Amino acid sequence: MTKILGIETSCDETAIAIYDEKKGIIAHQLYSQVAMHGEYGGVVPELASRDHVRKIIPLVEASLKEANCTQKDLSAIAYTQGPGLIGALLVGATIGQSLAYAWKLPSIGVHHLEGHLLAPMLEENKPEYPFLALLVSGGHTMLVDVKGLGDYDIIGESIDDAAGEAFDKTAKIMGLDYPGGPILAKLAEKGTDETLRFPRPMTDRPGLDFSFSGLKTFAANKIAASDGSPQSKADIAKAFQDAVVDTLAIKCKRAIKQTGRKSLVVAGGVSANLALREKLADLMKQFDGEVFYPRHEYCTDNGAMIAYAGYCHFVKESPVVPDSYAIKVHPRWPMSEVF
Repeated sequence: MTKILGIETSCDETAIAIYDEKKGIIAHQLYSQVAMHGEYGGVVPELASRDHVRKIIPLVEASLKEANCTQKDLSAIAYTQGPGLIGALLVGATIGQSLAYAWKLPSIGVHHLEGHLLAPMLEENKPEYPFLALLVSGGHTMLVDVKGLGDYDIIGESIDDAAGEAFDKTAKIMGLDYPGGPILAKLAEKGTDETLRFPRPMTDRPGLDFSFSGLKTFAANKIAASDGSPQSKADIAKAFQDAVVDTLAIKCKRAIKQTGRKSLVVAGGVSANLALREKLADLMKQFDGEVFYPRHEYCTDNGAMIAYAGYCHFVKESPVVPDSYAIKVHPRWPMSEVF
């Protein structure tokens, strides 16, 4: 029975999971570095790498124990090969290749965004190919026409700040704690000023690309001009979130019309945003379609999505034990190069 151990270390989460072809995810271990990086207001790459080194082997051991199996039960090792922080990626790749070598197993380098894209496949209600995908996170915002495993056509992407990055930067300007995106979203629930409206960037022209850096600057100016009261902060948070959500929905609507897809997958950290979920659910009803999400714990970086993506490629490619376990990572790895 095929079992794949997945390793995720692209940024500030050390995550290990085991996927079983019959039972699904049978182990899921995650250690978040949020508390450590919070002191600095953002991820410090060197500290992230060192912490991955400290945590990764204990998490592998904990995963095997949780799954009640040993290395002899595994079929392959999958690890995030990119994109991400080079030091963090090297930790996961080194451990992944080393374990595969020691245990005489095939190894599979997984594209981080492909992991996010496939995460909804871990749910009981899952999409079928082909479908449209909105990948929206701190580092990436893109629309992908997904025709099958490894057959991805990027039809729109951010030309500057990703949506999640804009959330975090705006939250930092507002003086909110790190990571600020989810805190800003929570604060937005208290906003009441319906007259405060932010621009919907790049929606007044054709195309599917995104730009959120100007929206962040617009928010900064509103924050500087406000009275600084809790209510004004909540109103600005709401106006900012509404602008991001509307922009994403407008672009998704265009993409649906362009591709004719009836299924929309939304994945990545920002996919947990409730306002976005409500907006896109309403959108898909207009097209007699359906929107699919991973569960909340699989929205942010996790090992489950890497283990599952590794399984998909294992089935497709039937990898064998290689002659060489060279350690290679791709900090910048266009998704269009995944096959």
